Amino acid sequence: MPLDPHLANASLALDEKGRAVLERIYRSYLEVATRHRLPLLLLSPTWRANPERMRLAGLSGETDLNGAAVRFLSGVRDRSDAAAGTVFVGGLLGCRGDAYRAEEGLPAGEAEAFHRTQSAALAAAGVDFLLASTMPALPEAIGMARALSVAGPPYLISFLVRETGRLLDGTPLDAAIDVIDRAASPPPAAFLVNCVHPDLLRRALSTPQTAGSTRLRLAGIQANTSRLSPEELDGRADLDTEGPESFSSAMGALRDEFGLRVLGGCCGTDETHLEALAGRLSRPPTA
Repeated sequence: MPLDPHLANASLALDEKGRAVLERIYRSYLEVATRHRLPLLLLSPTWRANPERMRLAGLSGETDLNGAAVRFLSGVRDRSDAAAGTVFVGGLLGCRGDAYRAEEGLPAGEAEAFHRTQSAALAAAGVDFLLASTMPALPEAIGMARALSVAGPPYLISFLVRETGRLLDGTPLDAAIDVIDRAASPPPAAFLVNCVHPDLLRRALSTPQTAGSTRLRLAGIQANTSRLSPEELDGRADLDTEGPESFSSAMGALRDEFGLRVLGGCCGTDETHLEALAGRLSRPPTA
C-alpha cells in the first residue's frame, strides 16, 4: 500500500483497508512470539504522527491519530492467542526531522515542547510504555526524554549509532546516556539502539565510547538488515537486506557477548527474520 509522505504508516490506522494490512503484519509477529513462548514488545505505527506532520497531512487538530493507533494495536493484541501479560504495547515517537541527518535535530528546549503533545496522547491511550526511536542527536534526545518523563508510562530512548560508538552528531554513546540520565526525572527505564546492523553495534560495543554507562544501561537493539551507513542508505531506492539466518546469527552474538535482552527488527526485517531470531532466542545463550 502507498504510505503517506508525511505520516508514513500512521495514516493506515484511520482507514479500514489500512488497518487490515497492519493487522496482518502485527499478527505475524504475535504468532512468532506465541510459537516460541517469548514475550513481545509491539510498537504503535506512530513514529511520524506528531502534530506538525498531522497538519502537513491535512488532518485537523481534533484527529486522535495516536489514540486510534494505540487502540487498534491493543485490540489486535487482545484478540490474539498470546498468553496474558506477555505482549506489551508501546507508543512510538520519532525525531522531528530526518533521522539520518543529525543537523536537523531540535535544541533540547524546543524538543521538549514539540514532543510533549504526542507523548501525552500516546500515554492517554493506555500504552504500556513509550519509546523514542532513531534519535541521531543528543540535544533533541534530551528534550524528548524530558517530554516522555512527565507523560506517565515508563519510557525508553533509542539512538542511531555508528560503529565508532558515537551518535550521528558525534556524541559518544556513554556520554549521551549519562547526560539523559541526569537531565530527565525519572530517567529512561533503559536505552536501545535501532536502525543499524547488529554487526555494526557489535563493533561499537567494543570501543572506549561504550565501555561505561552503555554496558549498564543498554538493553537491546531493533536491527537493520543492511550494513551500509546512514549516508549510503538515505534516499536509497532499493532495499539492501540479508537473509533471516545470517541476521539471527548476528543478533544472537549480541545477546551472548553483551547480554542484550530486547532484540527485534527494524528496516529490512519481516516475520521470517523474527521467526529465525525467535528460534535462536528460545535456546540458551552459548558459553
